[in-house]
Amino acid sequence: MGADKLLPWFSRKTWSVTNGPNGIGSRRFSAGAKASDSGRLISTSEAPLIPNPIRKVLFTIRAHRVQALLMGGQACVLYGAAEFSRDTDLAILADSPNLARLQAALEELEAEVIAVPPFDAVHLHSGLAVHFRCRHPEAAGLRVDVMSKMRGVEAFPKLWERRSTLELPDGVLCDLLALPDLVQAKKTQRDKDWPMIRRLIEAHHFGHRDAANEAQIAFWLLELRTPSLLIESAARWPEIAGNARAARRLLEHALAGDESSLATALEDEERAERLADQIYWQPLKRKLEGLRMGR
Repeated sequence: MGADKLLPWFSRKTWSVTNGPNGIGSRRFSAGAKASDSGRLISTSEAPLIPNPIRKVLFTIRAHRVQALLMGGQACVLYGAAEFSRDTDLAILADSPNLARLQAALEELEAEVIAVPPFDAVHLHSGLAVHFRCRHPEAAGLRVDVMSKMRGVEAFPKLWERRSTLELPDGVLCDLLALPDLVQAKKTQRDKDWPMIRRLIEAHHFGHRDAANEAQIAFWLLELRTPSLLIESAARWPEIAGNARAARRLLEHALAGDESSLATALEDEERAERLADQIYWQPLKRKLEGLRMGR
């Protein structure tokens, strides 16, 4: 289920230091200020979390006015749920003008395609990622992966409308997937993504639960993956939990305080998402194999 269906109150707004009205959607926040999405401080002393090669890529992408949103591990770092990520993963608008701007940025970064598929809008629209390796001295060896379509994630124009924007200590601006969109994009068949989803949501939950608004509470009830926290949240906000049951039936166990049944239901939910992702990728994997074989 896409973020629009879960959180219809999303809107594109901008803040400098203070929290936005829901603390989940789009905002602009400065390093050293409290980031509404993550509920933690992103300070100048933490700048090494964003390595210089990644800063170079982000600066170049923005300088060429590319509509691109940081996602993947580096976005998780900035939202306070990870400590390190080597690569740069970007969601992009795959129309002709934006791809031309992206091509110019990649040329400045001396980036080359390192695997199939080739850099072509057809492959991006199909849901495949295109992989690049930068050769520019300031970003040498950095891998950049771009996608324009992901399973269960809204179309790029909506992602762009509700994006988050971070200003790094050196003034570099970085556009990220909004937190709910990042969570949705992480619902894959990969083992490493599910602990990350849990950390992303818990970071936001612990940072905002003492002054939470309805949008934040609904987000936690629809996405938290820790049985004890779901039960605690359902008990604290039973009316919102009751309203959210239609979108997430396992909340019935949370409202009943049945931790054992809730844990089983969460496992089933994860298993269903993993299977859906496997099914989604089956034709794409066949397409990739055909490209490798030159078909």
